[in-house]
Amino acid sequence: MPLAIFDLDETLIAEDSDHAWGVYVAEHGLVDPEEHQRRNDEFYAQYKAGQLDIDAYLEFACSVLAAHPMDLLHEHRARFIAERIRPLMLSAGQALVDEHKSSGDTVLIITSTIEFVTRPIADLFGIETLIAPTPEIVDNRYTGQMTGVPSFGPGKVTRLQAWLDETGESMVGAYFYSDSHNDLPLLRLVDNPVAVDPDPVLRKEAEAHQWQILSLR
Repeated sequence: MPLAIFDLDETLIAEDSDHAWGVYVAEHGLVDPEEHQRRNDEFYAQYKAGQLDIDAYLEFACSVLAAHPMDLLHEHRARFIAERIRPLMLSAGQALVDEHKSSGDTVLIITSTIEFVTRPIADLFGIETLIAPTPEIVDNRYTGQMTGVPSFGPGKVTRLQAWLDETGESMVGAYFYSDSHNDLPLLRLVDNPVAVDPDPVLRKEAEAHQWQILSLR
């Protein structure tokens, strides 16, 4: 059966989970609040403009993980998911995921937000397969480094191809749902690209190529 591939942030949920996590850790004293919030906003603006330095961003995102023990991080993550993420989950997004699953399609999320943040969100949507940047863990602590290729921009194609090689799955008839022009490399690759509440650049591209445009809001 076909793949149903979903972006996560501002596609299945109504905001950006990595930016929201940055706000949360600043508010709860896990980082220097003023400096962290400033850089968090800068990276988010770069992402929106299609100018994100993914390596610099991931170094920033992993710095808070390396600064604290695993138990404390998991405690705060559970609170973050309950308080900040659950209200952002789009019921129409869940219905679309369930529709693909009912049809027997293979459903997965591919996101540029770190796996620490996105694994529990994927679980809430009932999606087992998650492709996300993976922070390195040594002796039950995060090192502040990443492992492998970041799943951002063309990196989403690279990571997806590695997963296809590993699983033997096929791209024939695949769907990819995304809100962002940063995902154009993968959108252009699939048979069924779908622009979900798209940003202006993606909307223009979708209209030019007669891609489906969908709102889950």
